[in-house]
Amino acid sequence: MIQKIIVAVSTVFFICGNVIFSQTMDRNPGGIISGRVLDADLGRPVEYANVVLFALPDSMQLTGTVTDHDGNFLLTGIRPGRYYLEVSFMGLQTRIINNIIISPTAMEVNLDDILLETTVIALEGTEVTAERPALTYEIDKKVINVSKQTTATSGTAVDVLENVPSVDVDIEGNVSLRGSSNFTVLIDGRPTVLEPSEALQQIPAGSIESIEIITNPSAKYDPDGIAGIINVIMKKKSLVGFSGITNLNLGLNEKYGGDVLTSHRTGSITTYMGVDYRHWYFPGTRETENMTFLNDTSSFSSSTGDLWRTWNPYGVRAGMDIDLGASDNVSLGARYGKRSMEHRSRVDYDEWSEPGDGHTLYLSESDQEHQHRFLSVTADFQHYFSPKKHRVTLQTYFHDRSGSESTLTQLFDSTGAITSGQQSTETSPGRSLRVNLDYTRPFREDDKLEAGYAGRFDRSEDTNELYVYDTLSGVFEFASLYSHTTDYARDIHALYAMYAGKWYERMGYQVGLRGEYVDRITRLDDESQEFLIDRWDYFPTVHLSYELTDGKQFMASYSRRIQRPREWWLEPFLTWTDAYNVRQGNPDLKPEYKNSIEFGFSTLLGKSLVSTEAYYRITDNKVERIRSVYDDNVILHSVDNVGTDYALGVELMLDMKMIDWWNVNCMTNFYHYRIQSDLDNDTEEDFNWSVRVNNEFKLTSSTKLQVNGRYRSPSVSSQGTRQGYFMTDAALKQEFFKKRFSITLQVRDILRTGSREFRSEGADFYSYMYMTRESPIFMLNLSYNFNNYKPDRRRDEGEQEFEGSEDM
Repeated sequence: MIQKIIVAVSTVFFICGNVIFSQTMDRNPGGIISGRVLDADLGRPVEYANVVLFALPDSMQLTGTVTDHDGNFLLTGIRPGRYYLEVSFMGLQTRIINNIIISPTAMEVNLDDILLETTVIALEGTEVTAERPALTYEIDKKVINVSKQTTATSGTAVDVLENVPSVDVDIEGNVSLRGSSNFTVLIDGRPTVLEPSEALQQIPAGSIESIEIITNPSAKYDPDGIAGIINVIMKKKSLVGFSGITNLNLGLNEKYGGDVLTSHRTGSITTYMGVDYRHWYFPGTRETENMTFLNDTSSFSSSTGDLWRTWNPYGVRAGMDIDLGASDNVSLGARYGKRSMEHRSRVDYDEWSEPGDGHTLYLSESDQEHQHRFLSVTADFQHYFSPKKHRVTLQTYFHDRSGSESTLTQLFDSTGAITSGQQSTETSPGRSLRVNLDYTRPFREDDKLEAGYAGRFDRSEDTNELYVYDTLSGVFEFASLYSHTTDYARDIHALYAMYAGKWYERMGYQVGLRGEYVDRITRLDDESQEFLIDRWDYFPTVHLSYELTDGKQFMASYSRRIQRPREWWLEPFLTWTDAYNVRQGNPDLKPEYKNSIEFGFSTLLGKSLVSTEAYYRITDNKVERIRSVYDDNVILHSVDNVGTDYALGVELMLDMKMIDWWNVNCMTNFYHYRIQSDLDNDTEEDFNWSVRVNNEFKLTSSTKLQVNGRYRSPSVSSQGTRQGYFMTDAALKQEFFKKRFSITLQVRDILRTGSREFRSEGADFYSYMYMTRESPIFMLNLSYNFNNYKPDRRRDEGEQEFEGSEDM
């Protein structure tokens, strides 16, 4: 093993060294023009802005490029003379920098920061501010502009994701990324210990600036999550003085909430604080049919009843950014949150057996309560060398959580007497510490080397207890056989290195390698058992891009990723979740490994953006939840490595302006899915597809109507089939007082077509479920943006030096 590590590390450094040497030797003579392009409103770098150089006085186009991830650009090989520069990006004003002079005594010109304003269009005597695109593509991710998702204004990050490519959301709020629920959620680039869908349901849409979809992440990111990463970027106002935004959400049937974000910036210190609260209530219905075959007896049950779900989260976050000088920056942040959820049901059951003596009718009442609390603290330090791209960053992240869950199930006969019952409880405190040390070193103008260390240290304890109703004593008795305590300890140490650069000005590349060592102990306290893992894993990544003229771009990437088993997946004992379902983990479960290849192309056709991505994904040691018969009408839920699955698909996206007041965004995903199951040596396959159409109508300069529709086709797993569904949402937004105040009326699932239908079957069981929830849902959002100061926009250095600069 040590020899393999030495060979791998030596190979990486040999390759990097040769690349650096060859790039250094290939210097391009001539003048240099450099700078950085920023969004004037957001203060953020603009990636893939077009930068074109023209000669004076004949305006002949000489050369051009696009900005990198940090908004930087570089033009080389320029002969002495006079020039002007044109900088443009869709949705932002084009900037012209005039009278740029390259001379034998001044061969380098640095234009520093070039700020692009939001476009203002003259239309019949009025001024209309152009809208930012709802979606932009970068070399390794898609970026969703949340402000464009009007139908999700009163919701959460989950509601925003319903209308973006690559992501699917069912009626229960469960999120999948390209058909997989195994992905990683980051908040401002930092992990969360919550389950992915739970973390996204916790974040109010009004607090989100943008969401990044990264399906093939680079080696710099943790490799966890087979499908990729969803990174939620939170709002943090950076205007000079005091500013903020507040949202109030009101709906029918016990739905209300709100959030407030304030910030203060003065000199070198920026502080912010946010508070959010929500109370959501969702009634629904459920129908089930179950059959089990055990020995010579066939058992049947059918049920129909009502469900009630109440969700009540709140959170507080605060942070501070401090510039310690021109070269050093410190960021501190903290977030505290708590949420409670209650799932209640009242269901009528009909049970019978063959052979048997007739039907048994009874009522089942269930009450499930969840309580979760968490505290996250972050501290970051960044030091810049000269030049600015040369930097070192230290990030620390601490997370403490506690959770409890209680489920009470009681069965009543026709007289109202309790015939059986059980109560299960679970507590799960945990702590996590993460440390990242990253170093970035530029070489020449377009190349850079990134390397770093990441450490993850996780500790948690799960205690499960079961109490069974005694019909003689009328009390719930402790069942020690099904009560257990499990301790988890996991340490991960990672090293990574990446090299990025350009070939022949238009082709960009990024190659990386990450190695991770895992030391994990799972200990059953009551049985004195331990399950150990001591393993190295390696994760290579490659990203390529090729820039054509007129906004056309090719992209390609490869990554290897991992999905490690969740804690309860490893518990070898039985845990009753209710009277009809029992679960059992698998301590021998292997992690999933994914190899993924993607190819992408995007182009501008007039004012329309067309993008397509093709992808091929292979997942080894595929993990699925497996159902089998535990007892008559009782299903055992476990997890196992079922085999290997394959997904081959294409995503298409078209963003086009039909007419001046109507914009259409259409997204489709088609893929063929195949799973080779080791459970029954069988192969399941099907063709899956989904489509979303988002329409935005500008009725007036301050009034917008958005109508969205989406469809998801049926899909298969190793043991079951999920049916397709269709949903339609709409929202009407009216702005007042120069866009400081807005009112938005939202209607979700207008046609009442949202439902969930699932079938699962094996050699000894059959299960069917059909579920609906309240629809349509009406919400009213009131939003107010308060700001007494304008952004602290520094004038472009180029504008100060060259008096001929002007906006066009």
